[in-house]
This record gives sequence, C-alpha cells and structure tokens, in this order.
Amino acid sequence: MQPLSAWPLSVRSRIDVLLSDIDDTMTRDGKLPAESYRAMWDLSDAGVAVIPVTGRPAGWCDLICRQWPVAGVIGENGAFVFTMDGKRLEKIYHPSAPDPSVNRDRLSEIAAEVYREIPGTRPAKDQFSRLFDVAIDFREEPPLLGYEVANAIKAIFERHGAQAKVSSIHVNAWYGSYDKRSMAHHFLAARFGIDVDAEPGNLRAVFCGDSPNDEPMFAAFRNSIGVANIAPFAGGLTHGPAYLTRGESADGFVEVARAILDAKPQKPA
Repeated sequence: MQPLSAWPLSVRSRIDVLLSDIDDTMTRDGKLPAESYRAMWDLSDAGVAVIPVTGRPAGWCDLICRQWPVAGVIGENGAFVFTMDGKRLEKIYHPSAPDPSVNRDRLSEIAAEVYREIPGTRPAKDQFSRLFDVAIDFREEPPLLGYEVANAIKAIFERHGAQAKVSSIHVNAWYGSYDKRSMAHHFLAARFGIDVDAEPGNLRAVFCGDSPNDEPMFAAFRNSIGVANIAPFAGGLTHGPAYLTRGESADGFVEVARAILDAKPQKPA
C-alpha cells in the first residue's frame, strides 16, 4: 500500500465515480459526521457520482438512496442496488441472489447455533430491515468482541455452506454467489458504461473501504483506497488497497474526496 499522496494527479482527475463502504469509512464512532456528508455533496456538485457499497440492510438503503446525494447504494454485500429514477425508487436485484424467503429459516437456524456456541454474540439490531442475509453483531454494541470471535462466527456459517464476510462491526452471512464486486460491476456497466475489467473504464472509478469484507472491491479496482483503520487487517488480506489515507474512518474518506476534488478543473466564479 502506498500513501494516498502517491495517487497521481493525472489519474485522480479522471475519476467520475466514487464507491465507498459506509461503516468506519464514511462514519466515525457510529455517526456520519458533517464533513463526510459535505464531502458527498461536494463530489455530487462536481459531477462525481457517489455510490455507497455496504453490508447494511435494505431498509437503510432505501433511506440512503432517497435522502443522501448518491447515484445509488449497493446493499447487503451485493444482493441489490437501489437507485432513484426521478422521484421513484428503483430496485435492482443481483441475478444470483435467491428469493429472500428461500433461505431465511436456514440462516436463522445457523445464527441460533452461533448464539449457543459463542457467548456474547447476538443479532444485529438492523436485522429486521434485512431481505437476503443475516447479520451477527460482534462489536457494534457492547459487549465488544474481538476479531477472533468474528472469524469463529464466519467459520460456523461456512461450515453450513453459506458465504460469510467480516466487517468492522458485523459478520454477514447469506446463500448465493454474489458479492459487492459483482453487483458493482453490473451497476457500473448498466448506469455509467464502465467496464470494471477493462483499464479505460476501471480508471474512471475508485473504491474506498476499511475491512476484510471490502477485499473483492480492492481486488477489482486499480484505484482502491483503504482508510487508515484498515491497518490491523492488512496482513490477512490477499488483495489489499493500492493506497492508504493518513486519517482513520471519516477523516480518511474526506481525504479521498478532497484528493479527487482538488484534481478537478476549477469552475469559474
């Protein structure tokens, strides 16, 4: 990983799409600070499309899509993207995502096994808003558990054939061969004409994240950036970010936004 200061001006000036994780990337201590929200508006006003890419649930994504200055939001680790068509919310489901009702009971049974085997684990408080996955809280609320616990939760779901990813706060698990990257690939091609697998298109977009569940996105984007709090995970990542911010969490996100905005031609006063 190189420092963000090594990100070439000639590359930054071409960016017209910023994809970013939310928790502990845009937020700080669980809150979206004013400077992150301002950065999103500044990017939008400059013609840079902002696309949050998150493990958060459909209910949250509905609100984010309607009320934040974003071009769309990819939720539940790639199960869908919500975007606005004027004042109408459009829901695009991943072609590999199963009917939400098919695996609900199965995932609930595995989650119950996790709660029995690993003391202190509990359902994420946003579980009621979810369509496709189950989220286990290990450090969003007390008791704050370690990442060794998160990996043990992940292993239980994988033992039952489910996909599972560790974020900075939850372990998310689901059935279906989708992830953040494949949903981003589909949405960028359909909405922006960006082919993530082709260099000219890939150079138009950047991804910013903070945790192991962002690894598919780090691998997909030549312009990939980790906020500084990704450092504890770096040794365990096969595909880490290309660049690293100085600041953690929201401070790092604002650094990325500023790096993009500073590379754009200044509009006349």
